[in-house]
Amino acid sequence: MAWLWLVGAIAAEVTATVGLKFSAGFTKLVPSVVVVVGYAAAFFMLSQGLARGLPLGVAYGVWAAAGVALIAIIGALFLGEGMTWIQAAGIALIIGGVLALELGGQHANAA
Repeated sequence: MAWLWLVGAIAAEVTATVGLKFSAGFTKLVPSVVVVVGYAAAFFMLSQGLARGLPLGVAYGVWAAAGVALIAIIGALFLGEGMTWIQAAGIALIIGGVLALELGGQHANAA
């Protein structure tokens, strides 16, 4: 169940960050509300994942890395921001880092 809270936190954070793009510096009401509510929901859900046993380093690492990778992909696919091969390689490294955190966390718990 803790991982579901983390997935929700990632989704809320990504939604809020995309909302920043459309808020025009917080001059548009609806996207600005999406930003504030999205970030509040993201932190609440992250805290719930932590309260249910996710290790802080793993949870925060996965949350932050997934957010960065997803925002870069959304920007490239839907917001016309483009992506270079170096950026794509960076996303692959982020995914590798998240996997290393998770696998390392499982190994530490088994010991």
